[in-house]
Formats: sequence, C-alpha cells, structure tokens
Amino acid sequence: MNEDAQILIARLLAHQTLRREDKLVKRALSDENFRMDVDARLKACGMKFVDNVYADYVTLALTRDSESKVFGTKDTWQNNNFGLARDGVALLVVLWSLIILPKRERQEAHQMAQEDQNDMFGKEKPLPRAEDTSIGISYRTLLADFGEKLGKKTRMDMNLGQLARLGFIERKSDLIMEGPLLDLLMDTDALKDRIINGALSDIFHIPMPRTPAVIEAEQTESAEEKPSELIQTIQPSDQDTSAPSPESDSSDATLNITEKE
Repeated sequence: MNEDAQILIARLLAHQTLRREDKLVKRALSDENFRMDVDARLKACGMKFVDNVYADYVTLALTRDSESKVFGTKDTWQNNNFGLARDGVALLVVLWSLIILPKRERQEAHQMAQEDQNDMFGKEKPLPRAEDTSIGISYRTLLADFGEKLGKKTRMDMNLGQLARLGFIERKSDLIMEGPLLDLLMDTDALKDRIINGALSDIFHIPMPRTPAVIEAEQTESAEEKPSELIQTIQPSDQDTSAPSPESDSSDATLNITEKE
C-alpha cells in the first residue's frame, strides 16, 4: 500500500491530472485506508488530493493552511501560482461560469449534451461523465460578449492560449471546451452563489436579492441614474492593493473578482 500511494502522488505531481478511470485513482476513491494513506502523505507536504463527482479527472492542490505561506510571501498577495494576470483570472472565472455551471445542471438532471429533454427514468442512471455533458462555448460569442471588458481580441487570445497550456480549457476550432482542471481548481461552493447572484446575474437572468438595505439605497438614487454595468472595470489607483502584472497593460479592463478574506 505504501508503494502504491507513493506512485500515485508521484504520477499526479508529474502529470498534473489523472483520469478517474486510472487504476490507482479508482483505488483512492474507493479504498478508505488507501485514501487515508495518500491524504496523510500529501498533508505533510501542505497539499491535498482534489476530486469531485462532476469532473473526469483528479489533481493536487495546496491545503488552506499552506496558502498564506505560498501566496503571501511577496509584498502583494498572489491570487494564483500559474502566472496569470488579473484579466487572465477574470477570463478564467467567465469560462468557468459559462461552461461548468450549465454542465453541472445537465449532470444533476442526468441529461446528455445532445439531448433536448430529460429522460423520465434518467435519475436511476449513473451520473453522466463530464465529457458527455460538457458543451463548451463559441470563441466568437465570447469575444463579442466580453472582448471589450477583457482586453479585446489580442489580450484575450493571449490569455486563452495560456489557459489552454495550463489545462483549464481545450480549443477545438471555434469551440472553447472544458479542460481537465477547469472543474477541479475552482471553488464551486464559494463561487456559485457569487457568480449567479452577483457578477453574472444578468447573464443567468437571476435578480439580486432585494434586502431592506438595497431597497433603501434604491430609493435614494436618482430616477435618471442607470443601473451599474454587469462587469465592473478596475483601474490602477492609490487604493489598489494589488500591483498590476507586468504582462498586463494598465489600460486593460478586468473583472473585479478579488475578495479579501
């Protein structure tokens, strides 16, 4: 068992991801003692085994306790260790929202990507795999909807290329498809409500909750004042706590997705 756990971890470090059908991955997902051995070895290195039933792959990530020691070692807090600029992270969140959230709805409804309606007895079937339910989005549509906010065509193409190299997406002609890491390294529990009810609520056609504070604020606004834009741009200022990446022009517009804990 000790040797198998060592081999599994070494393979994940070398290849970054492994499919759920892999022999040792299957064992880690089904054998409790083996999984405890793997988790204990990874925890000693500040890492954890990452999987979810909606993804076709597994990977490794930092534990919450080790994040501050890794991302907080410089003058400013790093939001990733992939070298992504802020507009690259913003594009990643948009792609996750437009690809993964609809895919998970189809998986939970046991609906394949090409099916127009649900099977009456679909709930009795196993959860469909990601590759059978993930559709992807058109590059032209993405550029038309978000190009102005994410650095326009040149900058978006650069970030898409980097996301493809990192394994978050795959390019198939005009389609941008889910990559091995897109549904693994994004914290769905933390992001889903913020995306659906927040930054992209207009796209998902779900209104923001009207709390008493919101209603009072609306009443004080001028009747001629337009609602705020769906995507807010951020510009470098004295109050900006995160320095812009040298790879990103300061004039590039990005999504404001950083949340201070």
